[in-house]
Parts: sequence; C-alpha cells; structure tokens
Amino acid sequence: MNPPPVIELRGIGTRFGSQVIHRDIDLRVDSGQILALVGGSGSGKTTLLREILGLLQPSAGSVHLFGVDLADPDSGRQRATRRRLGMLFQQGALYSALSVFDNIAFPLRELRCLDEDWIRRLVHLKLGMVELAPADGNLMPAELSGGMVKRVALARALALEPELLLLDEPTAGLDPERSKQFVALIAALQQALGLTVMMVTHDLETLSKLATHVAALAEQRLIACGPKAEVMASDHPFIREFFANDGWKTALMAAHGK
Repeated sequence: MNPPPVIELRGIGTRFGSQVIHRDIDLRVDSGQILALVGGSGSGKTTLLREILGLLQPSAGSVHLFGVDLADPDSGRQRATRRRLGMLFQQGALYSALSVFDNIAFPLRELRCLDEDWIRRLVHLKLGMVELAPADGNLMPAELSGGMVKRVALARALALEPELLLLDEPTAGLDPERSKQFVALIAALQQALGLTVMMVTHDLETLSKLATHVAALAEQRLIACGPKAEVMASDHPFIREFFANDGWKTALMAAHGK
C-alpha cells in the first residue's frame, strides 16, 4: 500500500468576510518533493501556508498531513502530526527575550520528556547542522545578522527532527551572497535528512536551485501545479510574466534537466 501524501489539500476555500482568497484548491505534495508556491501579492500564498500549519482554519475543504485531517478531534493524533513538521517564518520569528540556545531549546522543552543535558546536546547538534558554533548559542537575537537569524530559525524548525519543512520566503532580506549560501544549506539538509519541503518564494534563483515542483496561485485558485518544467511551459499570462526573463527560463529548464 502506498503511503499517503505528506500534504493533501481538498477543496480549500478561504474567505475573510466578503473577501474571497481561495476557491476550491486541491494540492498534493509527496514525500521528498520540494514544492515552490508562487503567486502575486495578495494571492494568498502565506495564508495557505498558515492553513497547512493549522494556524488558520479554511472556510471550506480540508487539510491532511501524513494522511491525518487537521480537523481530527483526537488531540493526541493532532500533536503527533504537528511534531512531524517544522516552520521557518519569513522574519525568523525568534523570541527576542530568549538567547539563541533557548530559542532552539524551546520546542524540545515543550516535549517535557528530555533532561537539560540531552537538550544541550541536541541544541549544539542543531547549531552545527546550520553551520553555527556552540558559542553562538549565547547570543541574543538583537545581536544576530540577518543571515544568522535565518540559520537560528532553521535550527529551531529542525529541532524535533521533522519530516516536512515549511518555508515562508526563506531568502527574503538577505544579500545575494548570503542568499546563495542559505539556499545551498537548505538543499544540503534536504538531501541529508530526506525532507519534504514546501516554500513560498518569489525569488527565481531560490526556485531554480531548490524546487522540484511548482504550484502557481492566481485568480483565487491554483492555475498550475506539477514538475517545474511542466508548469513553466504553461501559457497562462501570470506564469508567462513570472518566468518572463529568457535567461532565467533557460537556467531553470537546465536545472530540471530539460
């Protein structure tokens, strides 16, 4: 029997008052895929990500993670499912009053089953995974560069050994060199840990280096979803405009082996 999709959206509709954001969205993300969710400003990319996280409830339809409906009333099953995913927010969302060490330790302490010695070992392991030193754990968020904020937030997202990693504009605010380094780090971790990744991005370089699949939001719906090269071949006006640069299109096709 085949395993269920890591993410499955069925008939998702989202409405805030009279404003309709999404209509009848179906989406499937299988294990090992790296899906880039793209769309114009106000198309509901981050809203959809928050619904997958369970931070927002859709107005219609259902969200399934690893085959479990997020509306399942079994709280134990819900907690177990949520521990299988990690989230990197756009600005890092670090707790400003906590040190780097305590930010990463926070989800580990929430488990209430690990002693402080094990938590220390795990935090240092996660710092090493994102190419930071144990001494960096003593720093406060206000002392970090933009690139370090991203790495600490990524370490926290990986604290519970998730199978699914959600990224909201992972390279936003980084200069080109730091963006390149962070993308390379995510790619290496995805390969090493066998992660499934869904990311919101508008950056073509990030998309070209990471994504295996693309889902495009426009007109309150998914206008295309599939392997990167197939979506790029769509003649929808939004997709033609998004990939309008011929140089980028050639590079993206080459990266996909087309």
